[in-house]
Amino acid sequence: MTDHRHGGFYGRMDGNGVLHPESDKGAVLNARILWAFSAGAKIPKDTSYEEMAHRAYDYFITHFIDKVYGGVYWMIDFMGKPVENKKQVYAQAFAVYALSEYYLLSGKQEAIDGAFEIFNLIEKHSLDIEYGGYTEALNREWGTLDDVRLSDKDQQATKTMNTHLHLLEAYTQLYKVTQAKEVREALQHLIRLFIDRFVDIKSGHLHLFFDQQWNLLSDIDSYGHDIEASWLLVEAAEALEDEALIEETKRVSVLLADAVLRDGVAPDGSLYNERHGDHPDKDRHWWQQAEAVVGFWNAFQITNNQTFLDASLRTWDYIKQFVVDNSTSLTPLTPLTQEWHWRIDDIGNPILSEDKAGPWKCPYHNSRMCIEIIIRLNFL
Repeated sequence: MTDHRHGGFYGRMDGNGVLHPESDKGAVLNARILWAFSAGAKIPKDTSYEEMAHRAYDYFITHFIDKVYGGVYWMIDFMGKPVENKKQVYAQAFAVYALSEYYLLSGKQEAIDGAFEIFNLIEKHSLDIEYGGYTEALNREWGTLDDVRLSDKDQQATKTMNTHLHLLEAYTQLYKVTQAKEVREALQHLIRLFIDRFVDIKSGHLHLFFDQQWNLLSDIDSYGHDIEASWLLVEAAEALEDEALIEETKRVSVLLADAVLRDGVAPDGSLYNERHGDHPDKDRHWWQQAEAVVGFWNAFQITNNQTFLDASLRTWDYIKQFVVDNSTSLTPLTPLTQEWHWRIDDIGNPILSEDKAGPWKCPYHNSRMCIEIIIRLNFL
């Protein structure tokens, strides 16, 4: 996926392994690439990963940073020119996350300064002072935007759990690096929002879409987000070193993990996609399986309940059998990567109409899963 002609990384490889070199390049993909190579370079320290992290950083700050209004563009073309300049807060969060992680690898002050600048822009323009939380998207100048959806598949909603979840992980990483008072306060605010607004205590699942005044707009259970939030919440509280909050988030974490185990795990140990009211979606997406491995492992560490450990290991077995692409028939343009399929159907067949890499498919959930488990197994 390295674009040696135009710099950075190609925007898309389809599910059959065919490269699309003139596809647009997304901010989320490139921020996640920067995060993944920066984090991977330390597990253990790997010079080849470090070189890729430097490459990703140089391209990201050169082409995705809006030099006039700040923040990152949503999408650029294959030549590096902006084609969608909106300020999707989800993408801003990943920029903060990636730049903070890269700072830990490189020690470059400009990287953490850049992360802090984007944090300040989010707090200035996206934070809802009256009702709390963060609005979903703004225009290039950080003004009002009519269509704030993250993607065509998403619901039009002023506030979403998904964007808040990735602000949570980004602010956690930024606080670990800076210990800044304003980041601490923002992170505390986000943790409380999850506990008080997003978590449904009765069902054990997360609410996903809200209007500005926090009126609920959906009845979707997203099992991948539930289990991802279950461990990211604990990580955030531990970063704050607040013992009372740590214990509270651990209780919420186990609640979420229990609900996913009850409602979202298939007989083969994999994680279903989601449920819309009474309508289940039984496809298995790559990222949900990765988050299940970490989330169930985290629940095991909290409770010492063998059921959670077994759930984590069963999902890992499913990943190895069905999600990892061990194919050797990729085109001559692409090497064998053993990347993961985007989506698997209910009987174990990969859906090759989905990208192998693209604006959403990237080395983030799966590499983070590996890094988290390595750390939790005390291999470092």
